[in-house]
Amino acid sequence: MTSSLQGSGMTSPRTRERMVARLAEQGISNPQLLDVMRKVPRHIFVAEALASRAYDDDALPIGYGQTISHPYTVAKMTELLLENGPLTKVLEIGTGCGYQTAVLAQLVGKVYTVERILPLQRVARSHMYDLLIKNISYMHSDGGWGWADYAPYDGILVSAAPLEIPQMLLEQMAVGGVMVIPTGVSGGSQVLKRVTRTASDYKIEDFGKVSFVPFKSGKEQG
Repeated sequence: MTSSLQGSGMTSPRTRERMVARLAEQGISNPQLLDVMRKVPRHIFVAEALASRAYDDDALPIGYGQTISHPYTVAKMTELLLENGPLTKVLEIGTGCGYQTAVLAQLVGKVYTVERILPLQRVARSHMYDLLIKNISYMHSDGGWGWADYAPYDGILVSAAPLEIPQMLLEQMAVGGVMVIPTGVSGGSQVLKRVTRTASDYKIEDFGKVSFVPFKSGKEQG
C-alpha cells in the first residue's frame, strides 16, 4: 500500500483502529466487516482539506450536494445486509465517492453499482483502481431503475432516501434477497429499513432514524 493510502497522523492506521473500536462499542459485531473497515482508507474518499476528519463519526461533503456517510451508518447498513449470511450478487444504488462500495465489495461476491452523477462515479472508479478492487461493475443511470440486466440480486443497498421504496428495486430482488434502504423526507423523519423478499410478499423491518441525502431521479453529466 502506498504512503498516501496508508495514511499518517490523523489518517494513520492507529486512527483507523480507534474508529473500529468505536464501531464495536456502538454495537457493530461482524468481525469480517470490522476488519474491512480497519483496512479501507476512508481519507482518500474525501477532499484533502477534510482528511483529518475522515475517521470521525461524521458525514462529510464530497461535492455535487452529496456526502460520504458516517462510518457507523456504512457499518450498520452493511451488517444488516449481511446478517443472514454471505451474498453473491449485490446492487448498490448511489456509488457516491465509493467508500461504501469499497467496503461492500470486499465482503460479497460481486457489486453492481449505479450512480446518477457521472463525475462522482469516475472518481470512485479511480479509487477502486488504486485499491486493487476489481469485483465491481459500474453504470451511470437513474438509481430508481435499478440495473435489470443482472437481476435478481440477493442484496440491494441504497445510499439515498426516497419517500417510498422504488417498485423497480423491489422487483429486482431475488426470493430470499435483502434490501437495506432509508426512506422518508430529507431533514425530516427518515427511517432505515430492511426488506426481505419472501416467496409471496415482502417483510419490512425498521432500524431507527437516519439522515440521508434525498433520492433523486435522472442523470447528471457533471
